Amino acid sequence: MFDTILIANRGEIACRVMDTARSMGVKTVAVYSDADAGAKHVEKADRAVHIGGPAPADSYLRGDVIIQAALDTGAQAIHPGYGFLSENPDFVDAVEAAGLTFIGPSAKAIRAMGLKDAAKALMEEAGVPVVPGYHGANQEPAFLAEQAAEIGYPVLIKAVAGGGGKGMRLVEDAADFAAALESAQGEATTAFGNPDVLIEKFVQKPRHIEVQVFGDGTHAVHLFERDCSLQRRHQKVIEEAPAPGMTAEMREAMGQAGVLAAEAIGYSGAGTVEFIVDGSGGGTGGLHPDHFWFMEMNTRLQVEHPVTEEITGVDLVEWQLRVASGESLPAQQSDLNFTGHAFEARIYAEDVPKGFLPATGTVTHLDFPEDARIDSGVRCGDTISPWYDPMIAKVTVYGPTRGAALRKLERALRWTDVGGTVTNVSFLSVLSAQPDFVAGNMDTGLIDRELDSLTPAPVACTKARSIAALAALGLQDGAGEEGGFTLWGPLGWDVTLTHHDETFEARVLAEGPESFTVALPDVTHHVSRRDGTWWVDATKVQARVSHVGDEVTVFWGNGYRFVVTDPLDRDAAAGGDGNVIEAPMPGLVKAVFAEAGQAVSEGDRLAILEAMKMEHSLLAARDGVVAEVLAEAGAQVEAGAALVRLEEE
Repeated sequence: MFDTILIANRGEIACRVMDTARSMGVKTVAVYSDADAGAKHVEKADRAVHIGGPAPADSYLRGDVIIQAALDTGAQAIHPGYGFLSENPDFVDAVEAAGLTFIGPSAKAIRAMGLKDAAKALMEEAGVPVVPGYHGANQEPAFLAEQAAEIGYPVLIKAVAGGGGKGMRLVEDAADFAAALESAQGEATTAFGNPDVLIEKFVQKPRHIEVQVFGDGTHAVHLFERDCSLQRRHQKVIEEAPAPGMTAEMREAMGQAGVLAAEAIGYSGAGTVEFIVDGSGGGTGGLHPDHFWFMEMNTRLQVEHPVTEEITGVDLVEWQLRVASGESLPAQQSDLNFTGHAFEARIYAEDVPKGFLPATGTVTHLDFPEDARIDSGVRCGDTISPWYDPMIAKVTVYGPTRGAALRKLERALRWTDVGGTVTNVSFLSVLSAQPDFVAGNMDTGLIDRELDSLTPAPVACTKARSIAALAALGLQDGAGEEGGFTLWGPLGWDVTLTHHDETFEARVLAEGPESFTVALPDVTHHVSRRDGTWWVDATKVQARVSHVGDEVTVFWGNGYRFVVTDPLDRDAAAGGDGNVIEAPMPGLVKAVFAEAGQAVSEGDRLAILEAMKMEHSLLAARDGVVAEVLAEAGAQVEAGAALVRLEEE
């Protein structure tokens, strides 16, 4: 076994690997950028090495600097985590050329699965079922249109070097094929430097089910399946294991297909074989052993690996370290089984009502339930950086049945408290109770179909507003020994709060040390604290509060955010005349499409801002004429920076 390993990553996955390494007596080395100097993974490691600036290209993607850090600190191996360099075969070659061990598959195996078209051809040869489609080298538009017609509409155009939904277009009619192809190829060129695409049959009610595999370079086993059908923009939201509706016959078929895929490329380490499944076919839950097809293989540990660990009792990172150090597979297929059910929900800093817009901010309050597994690289006081993925934590729960596990998930989300930034916790809570999901009757389109019902803005009721008023006045722990009374009557306080652009006033009167009357514009509540618990109008309320600076958050089913407002400043704070297009967050101006004097229509794309690993199109809010362009491509801007100004109407 290794004495020391370097983890070429950051955040929760770096911390996750460190936990297992420490339990095995293996020392760890962290690497960090300027933005991560005070990060949790840096504090957690035995040693830490600075590797560059905040942009990934200046730090976490600098393979040569990372390798040198491993050599300088005496590490014998490098664990890549996921993302960044984890699936870069050139990095694997460089690691091994330096005399180090890469904790993962060979460069050859990664290359074999790196391009979707070549991977599917290889899988077809290995006897793994693949979706009907065209994966060839002929990229002439007319020829591709012929192939699409032969496959039969609807079809999916996918970039061969793609990922994250980029370079992907659904075409339901032959008349739309040419325009969709041009758009997909253009996006693929920008994102991956490769315009080539493949054409696949589009599955009408697709489910995304993946198989966890593990190999030693010669033999492989599978650790059963995970269902990742709940997705938003091709990004997984909630994952579970095992897949609902799975039959023993289909589990055996999918597991063997996963093993065939791994052994066909001499796979070593943890990997995931992803399948698209037709959920409209026969069989329990709409699943049928003839209705699943290879989609791609992720040659690394997956974000959602904890649900597999929960049902199997296997520590996949421990297996990674053991196999990479030269040990044989820790178990044979006959040794592996699973019990119960597990869910994982990904907590992100993002503004759901604004289209899941990634958010930044300093985490002023952070509390998680005790009866859930929490994987996180964020602590209270940390800043969510615009440079990286805005994940705050992964919340994983386990139960003896799917229903029991789902109830634990709902409770865990209800007791996940994050202050200082907007999050998707409320969205996840609503999603966990969505009827089709609860019944196990979901597909990859469920969230988009039900988006309006899943994304209501969490508007606080008057009871929550009353609690917020007390917290804003610093009375969450009571009014003190005198009970808030003067010789001539109870003390009173006034406070003005803003919640979701609505400003309201509250009048608070102390009735005793921990008892108050809170008068809001339309209602009055009696609020008290008994043994640390809120009571409103004689009803017990399981709310928690955070008050930092001028921000108050009431955690009660949702995270209701309030801002303590000075009434004299209200009008001055009202912003914006609709003429200025601003950056919604800190980021890099990737492109500007507007120029002074240009006539634009509502919805026209005026600029692209790159932040948090995503591109955000900034659109004209109305018809008008561009008065001036205030930023140029390549500029790094702060949130609220003016980019384009339209002429006054």
